[in-house]
Amino acid sequence: MNLTAGIISPEESADSNSLSDLRSLRDYLRGVLLGKTEQIDLVIACLLSRGHLLLDDLPGTGKTTLAKAIAAGIHGRLSRVQCTPDLMPADITGFSLFNQKTREFEFRPGPVFADVLLADELNRTTPRTQSALLEAMAERQVTIDGSPRSLSPTFFVIATQNPIDSHGAYPLPEAQLDRFAIKLRIGYPDREAQRRILQREVRDLTGNNNDAQLNSPLSLTDLRLLQQRAQSVSVHRRVADYLIDLVEASRDDEAVELGVSPRGMVIWQAVSQSWAMLKGRDFVTPTDVAEVAHPVLSVRLLTRGETVDNVIDRIMNSVPAPEYK
Repeated sequence: MNLTAGIISPEESADSNSLSDLRSLRDYLRGVLLGKTEQIDLVIACLLSRGHLLLDDLPGTGKTTLAKAIAAGIHGRLSRVQCTPDLMPADITGFSLFNQKTREFEFRPGPVFADVLLADELNRTTPRTQSALLEAMAERQVTIDGSPRSLSPTFFVIATQNPIDSHGAYPLPEAQLDRFAIKLRIGYPDREAQRRILQREVRDLTGNNNDAQLNSPLSLTDLRLLQQRAQSVSVHRRVADYLIDLVEASRDDEAVELGVSPRGMVIWQAVSQSWAMLKGRDFVTPTDVAEVAHPVLSVRLLTRGETVDNVIDRIMNSVPAPEYK
């Protein structure tokens, strides 16, 4: 007689809880940003990989709504910065102010001291101010007056830019772009989603809105545990070799001026691990690597005139995927 039959191990219980938490977060975000199932999954994969998100999209497509939903979904604090040409680095990181009463300098934290930072129209501010986010995004800390100050361990940047109106904009430099894990376009919702948006707006106006926003599924502690679990998703050597082959192909392509950096390669693997976890697996397959290729590469490939999407398709088709069972 097998005395252990039906007993759930702590590892199995943790897996079950993790998948339940992921489903709760996914359902919550899908209930807020309607009709964007694939985009929501990619956003969650970015969050689990401890990366940052660049939204390259038109105004009014739900970028701010998404940022608010993520912050509420993890019970985190949201800060929002409207980037303009006169924005200064201290407006983002914070500054020290002299207190006349105590005769000492007091630190006033900036909006980076939050769990989720929405940098709206990041390409509208000057390169000097854009660079204020470099250390924050890479190391989750900022250095002010020579002293490093730690940010939230779940610090998550959602930056937006308008791909149409480039007047008065400062294109993000390659070093900045490489700090982002993925780039997404939310796009317009389909007809059914638009109908539901109108119905929800009517409920808001009548004060009769029982939206899922009232039930935030996760806590910051839950998110940290999910992020740690995503980092432990197994990557077989053949899958790692496949990833390296793709990275090297991006550097060798004649249409590519700047290929994937080592940091970009690490980010690609991390997003693939999170994507596999979203699929309910504890190991990465070549399909996971391929399915997140476009959002990961589109933010960091610099091409010579040819569209980035065409180049990515050619790179993915030129490198054979290994058989993996």
